[in-house]
Amino acid sequence: MKKVAFYTLGCKLNYSETSSISRMFEDKGYSKVDFTNEPDIFIINTCSVTENADKKCKKIVKEAKKISPESFVTIIGCYAQLKPKEISEIPGVDAVLGAAEKFRLFDYLDDFTKGGVFASEIKEAKSYNASYSIADRTRTFLKVQDGCNYGCSFCTIPLARGKSRSDTISNIISQAKEIAQTGVKEVVLTGVNIGDFGIQEGRRKEKFIDLVKALDEVEGIDRFRISSIEPNLLSNEVIEFVAQSKRFVPHFHIPLQSGSDTILKRMNRRYLSDLYRSRVETIKSLMPDCCIGVDVITGFPGETEEEFLTTYNFLNELDISYLHVFTYSERPNTKAIDMENVVDQSERNRRSKMLRGLSEKKRRYFYEQHLDKTYQVLFEEEVTDGIMNGFTDNYIRVAAKYDPILVNELKTVTLKEININGQVDVEEPEEVLQHS
Repeated sequence: MKKVAFYTLGCKLNYSETSSISRMFEDKGYSKVDFTNEPDIFIINTCSVTENADKKCKKIVKEAKKISPESFVTIIGCYAQLKPKEISEIPGVDAVLGAAEKFRLFDYLDDFTKGGVFASEIKEAKSYNASYSIADRTRTFLKVQDGCNYGCSFCTIPLARGKSRSDTISNIISQAKEIAQTGVKEVVLTGVNIGDFGIQEGRRKEKFIDLVKALDEVEGIDRFRISSIEPNLLSNEVIEFVAQSKRFVPHFHIPLQSGSDTILKRMNRRYLSDLYRSRVETIKSLMPDCCIGVDVITGFPGETEEEFLTTYNFLNELDISYLHVFTYSERPNTKAIDMENVVDQSERNRRSKMLRGLSEKKRRYFYEQHLDKTYQVLFEEEVTDGIMNGFTDNYIRVAAKYDPILVNELKTVTLKEININGQVDVEEPEEVLQHS
């Protein structure tokens, strides 16, 4: 029985796909092991959103060969689609599979003794491959959509994943019911551009709002969480439904990228700051306790100090909860790479540091608004120094003394104070006090 190990770089979508591919190996009799357990085969699922992700891939390959020098190393994912030849020349890499090939790796590699480069042009990535992760029993990432038809000037994802395409609602409901049988309490919907859900065979057949409504009826799953969704696709209809739904939680992650309209236009984004503000105000009017996360990019080509401060002030005034800050990174074959007035790297870093500081203030303020309130928390299995963590429905990270009775359970707790790690300590649930 050959041993196989997996390593995933990048987004939740990659994690869901790695998990599905790992189940393909297990179905064929392979033994899934930890990365350090001298595997015969390594499958490395890559990202290429930033230059740093490319460097990480090379480092993972090097470590794999240290652990198991005779192993067969296969690279899949976005980096594999974008730069297959470059990856094939990394010492230790045996095979590279592109977007159209990664779910058919047994067809190309058979018994994993002979390698090669198998990466067709991205236009060949037409099929949809259903995926969901089963990494732990608390939370699952369920893929509902792949690819992107947008042309943001900084982004390589359409080049790495192809055009927008989706599963059917009926198939996704079947997968959700399968997940429910595993005891998972929370499902996170993921994809490249999930608000664009519904395109099958090149044309739109279903809508995201209909998917959300159908999932809300699935028994056995306590929470559904919507991952990143574009502001122009987060319709009032979706917001209004989440506000009164049985299972969808009050948490949205909405990419902004810039609060400056001039920058948004140069980025080829499909909205301006007024629409974004309107979405946030609508959410907060219907769900005052809702958590709102934001993606933002600093140092985009031509971004002046004035435009950056416009973004900073826009975010500072907006009722949001946290930021994911990305320092602009040049990516080949994007429109932005040829733009003039490149921002110095040190200046990009300075602006990112400012926004990360703002994010900490926003997160702390959001947490403070909920102290002494009672919430249901889903506790996770991972334990560090006798402390276990969990999340409220509105994505407040809490800390509690470890007790096995809490693992993968939804418990009602009172949020007490923010600790030195930036998490919220809670009063122990009544049954834990009785148990101890």
